[in-house]
Amino acid sequence: MPLKMAAVFESMKGILAQRGEEAVAKVGFTYHLEIQETKGKEGTWWTVDLKNGKGSIQEGKHGKADATFTLLDSDAFNLFEGKLNPQTAFMQGKMKIKGNMQAATKFNPELLQ
Repeated sequence: MPLKMAAVFESMKGILAQRGEEAVAKVGFTYHLEIQETKGKEGTWWTVDLKNGKGSIQEGKHGKADATFTLLDSDAFNLFEGKLNPQTAFMQGKMKIKGNMQAATKFNPELLQ
């Protein structure tokens, strides 16, 4: 079964093409997101670059990330839909964060909608 987030990331590419400079100016960091279908199993990796040019979103790990997020596909989808608060997700253990916490707090899915 395809990940729900694959379609979300694809739609974000178009948004970055139109308004990417604005997101890059506000954020200035690069992220790796591991989206898991099942908790504890290796997930699909995505790189969200909000540091360079108009930004970019690519499947896979590309370059060095300032922060890395690990979430279940359903939780990531709810986060990007605005149905799950990032702080709540972290506090409830639904989202794991590694790396620069300042970078992590600047990542806002609303910038990519």
